[in-house]
Amino acid sequence: MKKGQIIEGIVERMDFPNKGIVICEDGVCTVKNALPGQKVRAAVNKARNGKYEGRLLEVLEPSPAETKSPCPHFGSCGGCTYLSFPYEESLAVKEGQVRRLLAPVLASQDTECRFEKIKESPAVYGYRNKMEFTFGDEVKDGPLALGMHKRGSFYDIVSVTECRIVEEDYRRILRCVRDYFAAQQEQGIGISFYHRLRHTGYLRHLLVRRATRTGEILIALVTTSQMKGETVEGGMEEQEILDGLKERLLALSLDGRIVGVLHIRNDAVADVVRSDETRVLYGQDYFYEELLGLKFKISAFSFFQTNSMGAEVLYRTAREYIARYLCDAPGEDEALRKDKVVYDLYSGTGTIAQLMAPVAKKVIGVEIVEEAVLAARKNAELNGLHNCNFIAGDVLKVLDEIEEKPDVIILDPPRDGVHPKALSKIIGYGVAHILYISCKASSLARDLEVFLSRGYEAERCVAIDQFPWTTGVECVCLLTNRKSKPDSAEKTVDLKWCRA
Repeated sequence: MKKGQIIEGIVERMDFPNKGIVICEDGVCTVKNALPGQKVRAAVNKARNGKYEGRLLEVLEPSPAETKSPCPHFGSCGGCTYLSFPYEESLAVKEGQVRRLLAPVLASQDTECRFEKIKESPAVYGYRNKMEFTFGDEVKDGPLALGMHKRGSFYDIVSVTECRIVEEDYRRILRCVRDYFAAQQEQGIGISFYHRLRHTGYLRHLLVRRATRTGEILIALVTTSQMKGETVEGGMEEQEILDGLKERLLALSLDGRIVGVLHIRNDAVADVVRSDETRVLYGQDYFYEELLGLKFKISAFSFFQTNSMGAEVLYRTAREYIARYLCDAPGEDEALRKDKVVYDLYSGTGTIAQLMAPVAKKVIGVEIVEEAVLAARKNAELNGLHNCNFIAGDVLKVLDEIEEKPDVIILDPPRDGVHPKALSKIIGYGVAHILYISCKASSLARDLEVFLSRGYEAERCVAIDQFPWTTGVECVCLLTNRKSKPDSAEKTVDLKWCRA
């Protein structure tokens, strides 16, 4: 194959995260977003050392597994990938991807890893508790759009007013905000969206967070500061415009309850939601969510799993994997604890640390985002947990400062995995058991190679569908030090604590 060549072929499988493997007359080509079983036409845009990558031009024939998508935006919106597949088929695709990634690594260990069937999300529609919508236009110089990036485009925006992975409240809020600013433009008010190429304009993002358990809603309008203190074309001031939006939002009929409306100014060039300044227009700048009997206070930028019910599956699994090494009989009798010190590295807002705290002597959480650490401390206090110590800092540096050595280590790193130097320090503790939670299977596979080469073996592993219909998948892997005594693994543990 040559660069620029047009090919046709059948997608044999889909490798992580969204690489369709296309078999054609001239060889094998990787085509992103091509689904297993489809016959596709693609243009080869990379050809190097016998490896070829192509850009999807057209689906000539659908996959035999495909059905009609329940979302009118599917195909144009870049959010979901598998929405035309039955849910069970999408689970099989994801599990296959993870197995193919990890199999070559796990083959190097002497014992067999117990690789379990993928765990599904309790909710497959309306499951997200956080959405970041972007202002723009669907076509150049078209009407105002508010939604998700168009598939394969950095600039074009699709107004996802019928998005299926969020509750109806999100759709009502999105339509309200888009229609409000579109009406302002029609009346000659000089409000434009932020042009990412020219770096001019006002409207950037709409951030909506809604707690699944409590129904509390936090809404944040993200803009530039280019209208700050000015009267715009049409004679309105910025505050007057924001107050009008606030009143529209508060007048909405919603299933949940708005507890806060924020205005965030952000002048960063990068197309990310961040804050240079945050003002409360109504209510408060946080909301509460509940997971597995614990309560969490969450702000606009707090890290929290975006699928609350899926997170309960994830954390129950983590507790089950590690329970026997923390407690002889987890439950009401804390005297049966083994008095272990647990490191929760990359702890975020401390969710995992607080779930482990009842059966540990002490849990030490380390997180680089200071705001998340402050939230973790407040949440632990809120839940009456006094054996959690959260430290703000880079894991690589903080590990040298902690005096208490761990008995068990839990890792939940960002997508890129654990920094190689930090990984070496973690392995250097020589703890009997390490629990690795990963949101990117390829990073897990890379780090597993290091663990296995340094005396650990993978004992159990499972994929969890935390993000239905998308290419994302979580993995939980229990690692055991080959030098550790095997007797603890033989004990029968009351897992009622894990299932609570």
